[in-house]
Amino acid sequence: MMRSIGWLCLAISVVLGPARAADRPNIIFILADDLGTGDVSCYGADNRKTPNIDQLAARGMRFTHAYTAPLCGPSRACIMTGRYAFRTGATNQDRVVAWKATDETLTAAYLKSAGYATSIVGKWSQFSFDPSEAGFDDSLRFYASGRYWADSAGEDDQKVKKGLYVVNGKTVKQGKTEYLPDTMEQHLFSFIAKNRERPFYAYYSMSHVHGEIVRTPDSAPNSQDLYQDNCAYMDKLVGNLVNELERQKLAEKTILIFCGDNGTAKTPSEHSTIGGRRLVGQKGTMQEGGALVPLIVYWPGVTPKGKVIDDLVDSTDYLPTLAEIAGAQLPKDKIFDGRSLVPQLRGERGNPRDWIFIELARNWYVREAGWKLNEAGELFDLSGAPFTEPLVPVANQSPAAAVARVRLQAVLAKLNPAGGILDDGDGTGRHANKPSKPAKPGKTPKAESK
Repeated sequence: MMRSIGWLCLAISVVLGPARAADRPNIIFILADDLGTGDVSCYGADNRKTPNIDQLAARGMRFTHAYTAPLCGPSRACIMTGRYAFRTGATNQDRVVAWKATDETLTAAYLKSAGYATSIVGKWSQFSFDPSEAGFDDSLRFYASGRYWADSAGEDDQKVKKGLYVVNGKTVKQGKTEYLPDTMEQHLFSFIAKNRERPFYAYYSMSHVHGEIVRTPDSAPNSQDLYQDNCAYMDKLVGNLVNELERQKLAEKTILIFCGDNGTAKTPSEHSTIGGRRLVGQKGTMQEGGALVPLIVYWPGVTPKGKVIDDLVDSTDYLPTLAEIAGAQLPKDKIFDGRSLVPQLRGERGNPRDWIFIELARNWYVREAGWKLNEAGELFDLSGAPFTEPLVPVANQSPAAAVARVRLQAVLAKLNPAGGILDDGDGTGRHANKPSKPAKPGKTPKAESK
């Protein structure tokens, strides 16, 4: 696979030539972990302050209806393949871990083939193969999730407990006073400096704000809100990145995409309110709070400043968007479910979605602006979303609800997720080959791992 990627990269670079390659923007895709809209102040969060992320939104575009699968493995699989889980088998965490590098082609391979230098910095534990097998030239990856200090991993993984991480295939032991998010960002800065003369793509997969929630280097000794401390430190890292791009005189040549991988985790979601109201659901559920995430794009000279856009976005849209920006060609013989957002980023109407599709385990739904229909044929009224989504009984549905039900049933019939790769797990979306009763839609699984 890597040999074919290399030859394709060489062929395309010859066709494009150095001038055209230099004209294309650098791309930094920042993926925050377990960060819902209630954790970002420009989305109206009551208890979280994120001034640097807010500034990105003020300088670029903020999307209000961006959705992902509600757990990190299935979410990241959709983000990096542009394909729904019933096509790829990424229906639960363990299924994604079981992937081989040859099973699906990820974003980095497509962008590498278009002449981009590629790096992954951060969380990679959903995939069992090395990033180099997926098209990444450079990598710093850690084991498991939520890695901060060497003595506070908190997960049942011996490599984590030993404080190990991997830099370009070399295992490194984390120092006792080393804060891994700082190390990750310095590695990213080094990659940027080494590749400043060519277009680059960096997949910056942050630790924040996945649990275990522990002190940050900026936490006060008697801090009473470590979660806010972690949101603030994540925001600080984003600000540091913007400053570094400006220092290296690359800010005007770089597109920054900031989004979450799924909604806020259960415990902090109680305080991640907007206007005094809690979002319905959280990470791991099939409710709004499980899938609704922040999405902010800053493309200097392209994105209209401060624009707020209500277009529906799902996580399969990122790959075709990045491919269009990079001038990468996606194969014609493979089904891609995403739509490029490039026209919207330019301030044009584009081709906005009428609906988005979300899947986890054997649960799925299709959602449009005002309604949601799931695999059980249950229709939900989203007029009060993201704070309420009441079930609409068939016997008492309004004419508008009846029409919406028919419309969304037609979408599900065309997608036919039941005819694709079905989940073989325990119903939570976390585990495979451990049969038990499937979780009911909207029910919160007990586990909060990964």
